[in-house]
Amino acid sequence: MRYLFLLFILIPIAEMLLLFEVADHIGAWSTLALVVLTAVVGIQILKQQGLATFTRASQKMSSGELPAQEMIEGIFLAVGGAFLLTPGFITDTLGFMFLIGPIRRLFVRALIKSGKLAMWKAGGQQQFFYTNYQTRSKSEEGGIYEGEFEREEPIKPDQDKLGKE
Repeated sequence: MRYLFLLFILIPIAEMLLLFEVADHIGAWSTLALVVLTAVVGIQILKQQGLATFTRASQKMSSGELPAQEMIEGIFLAVGGAFLLTPGFITDTLGFMFLIGPIRRLFVRALIKSGKLAMWKAGGQQQFFYTNYQTRSKSEEGGIYEGEFEREEPIKPDQDKLGKE
């Protein structure tokens, strides 16, 4: 959480310094036009990639598969669009990386391979889930036990007295 806070402080400072540097070289109005141009071009790419991802997801759903990869790509597209709408060249670069299909798919595969997000086929359907290896329980053979649980709230002493009266 501490690193996330630092990113919210450091990235805008780096963006401003880079914008000032570019403005010194090409001028303030040219820099502003460049920032607006990247946002407009990015939104057009976002529309195209979003529609392509939605089409792939619809095709998978109609064939009875879970569009897990497409769902994760949709999240990357949304984050990429937000980065492109944020003024600055660093966030624009990240946004374009999330919008370019092959690069985005590399990020998704890396996320899945990291173990934080897992996909598997069960009963002919592809599914995904978020996992935290520290909280998973494994048997000696390495199997994972699945189950359901229900959390019950403890009865407070005041509630117990009301129920008896």
